[in-house]
Amino acid sequence: MFFILSKLLAFIITPLIWIRVLLFFAFFSKDEKRKKKCLRWALGLTLLFTNAFIFDECARLWEIPATNYQNMKTYDYGIVLGGMSVNDEDLNRVQFFRGVDRLIQAVDLYKRGIIKKIIFTSGSGRISHPETKEALLVKPYILEMGVAEEDLIIESESNNTRENALFTKKIIDEKKLQGSFLLITSAFHMRRALACFKKVGIEAETYSTDRYAEPRKFEFDFLFIPNASAMNDWNNLLKELVGFITYKIMRYA
Repeated sequence: MFFILSKLLAFIITPLIWIRVLLFFAFFSKDEKRKKKCLRWALGLTLLFTNAFIFDECARLWEIPATNYQNMKTYDYGIVLGGMSVNDEDLNRVQFFRGVDRLIQAVDLYKRGIIKKIIFTSGSGRISHPETKEALLVKPYILEMGVAEEDLIIESESNNTRENALFTKKIIDEKKLQGSFLLITSAFHMRRALACFKKVGIEAETYSTDRYAEPRKFEFDFLFIPNASAMNDWNNLLKELVGFITYKIMRYA
């Protein structure tokens, strides 16, 4: 039930939904004052959520800073969180998204000898296709990238960040894995992920990937020209903010 409700909440907090609702009321309202008020709010939210500079500053406050690998020590295990792909049934192949940087960075750390083994944790995460396990789909790609099979541990039953932590902890206990852990996930997702892993008793250091926050710049187009992609970026950030708060309330993190 929590899984389904979380997906519904992610839909409700989408900025574009708010703007559409305001435009809907503006279009059908017979009250001129209410109509104008709704239109002003719709315009204001559109300008806010398409401003790349404002998003960038908010993302910088939320994201866990990245680490320069040149200053890193060696870890026994790198824990990589999924949420980076879907199965393209028409083409019979995996389609990767932005989050794949988590995996690419992890393999890079592995080849540099910074992490000795990789734990990849990801189940379905989708209501419509619970049978599609991301970790199992991605495993062949990880092996093709040069990770030895004996250095790869797969967890394919988790559906969300809390379960990533719970089921990874179960594997660690069952296999009696010992040593140091490095948590590898997107910078905007790291805060919630780290809290979940600490909650189940896994002490790990962080390695943030695919950061949204860019080096601060004050260019005219970045400051003033609306950017449609910024609204999509806000979707992810708001989802993460609400997710973090919800996890705290539920004592998952």
